[in-house]
Parts: sequence; C-alpha cells; structure tokens
Amino acid sequence: MSEAAARRERVDSCTLSFIAGFVDTCVFVGLFGLFTAHVTGNLVLIGAALVQRESDVLAKLLALPVFVLAVAVAVRAADALRRSGRGRVAPLLCAQAVLLLLAVATIEAKAPPMQADEPLAVLAGMFAAAAMALQNALMRLEFASLPSSTVMTVNVTQVAIDATILAGRAGAPGEEARRAETHRRFARMWPPILAFTLGAACGAAGYAWTGLASLALPAALCFVLALRFGRRAEQ
Repeated sequence: MSEAAARRERVDSCTLSFIAGFVDTCVFVGLFGLFTAHVTGNLVLIGAALVQRESDVLAKLLALPVFVLAVAVAVRAADALRRSGRGRVAPLLCAQAVLLLLAVATIEAKAPPMQADEPLAVLAGMFAAAAMALQNALMRLEFASLPSSTVMTVNVTQVAIDATILAGRAGAPGEEARRAETHRRFARMWPPILAFTLGAACGAAGYAWTGLASLALPAALCFVLALRFGRRAEQ
C-alpha cells in the first residue's frame, strides 16, 4: 500500500470511529441509555430492565429490529447501486447523515423528552439506530479491510495482543517478519480507538452544550466523507 493510500485509510477509519463514538455517547446520554451502534449493549440493558421491571424498555426493544431492518435495506441498496454501476459508499454515507438529521429534527420539534418511552424520543432513537446500522453495514460491505469503527472490543483486544508481543524481546531470527507485521497492524489499530474515545468525549460535551442538536456534527462529517469518496470514484 502506498503512503498516500495508507494516509487516506487512516483518515477514513478515524473519521468513521469519531462519528460512531460521538453518536453512541450523545444518544446514550440524551435518550436514557439507548445504544445506537452496539446491539450487545441494548440486549444487556433489555435484560436488566426486564428483571428490574422498569417501564422504559420500549426504545431498547425496538432498536434491534430497526437495526436489522436498516442493515437489510443497506444491503439491498448497495446491490442496486452496484448493478447500476454507481459507487456505493457515498450514497450510503449521505443516507446515514440524513437519518442523523432526522433524529435532530424529531427532538427539536418539541421540548427535550423527560421519559425514554415518549413517542418522539423513541422515534429519534430509531433514526439514530438506523443511521448507525448503515455504518455497521458499510464496515462489512465496503470497509472490511479497515479496523472496526463502531465496536472497539476487538480493536482493543488486538492492540493489547500486539503491544504485548512488541514489548517482548525478539525471538528466533525467523520472527522478524512476524514482528514487522505485528507493528504494521498495531499502527493501523490504535488510531481508531483514540478517535472513538475522542468522539465519545465530544458527544458527551456536545450534548451538554446543545443537546441532541449536536448530532448535526457527525451528520456533517458523513457528508464530508461522502464527498471524499465521490471525488475518489471520479478519479
């Protein structure tokens, strides 16, 4: 991979990770503990809410089927775009941005929700969950070679493994190639973790400052990425 291509990959990966961290944290804080990109988290919260007999579980119950439906729509749309000879990344990123803006518009249509099961709060959460479902689908359909931008568990595990290997003493002479590959992988994996963490911090700060209206920032970043990929496809 050329240096220019590697630099583009880092920018794309870090931008997507920042978006995911921002959206996940902002919505989690603003919509009463709803995860948008992490199905596992919602399943855990559903189980906890049912055992504790809490009433605000509707959005978490709906998030899973909405997430699955959005992924299915993304797959169908990607297939249609491929058959028509058009690029798939830019349109799906634009769709993600629109869904985030719909979440903002839904919340801004009324005063901030006071309960998780208020209709507008649920609707806004579903728009956000669908947006992140599109990003998850994109990571599998178009960015399979990139580190995950939405689920950091695998990234952190791999970085911990690679750091441990690199911190150890070099072994047999034939291991130089393995250590070199480990170093390259480590260099690719840690920036998205940092970007996701920064996005999470900014998502919390954005909510504290402007509420869910701050989701306009990750939406704008989706449009910027779409423009980058659109121009790249034209070259």
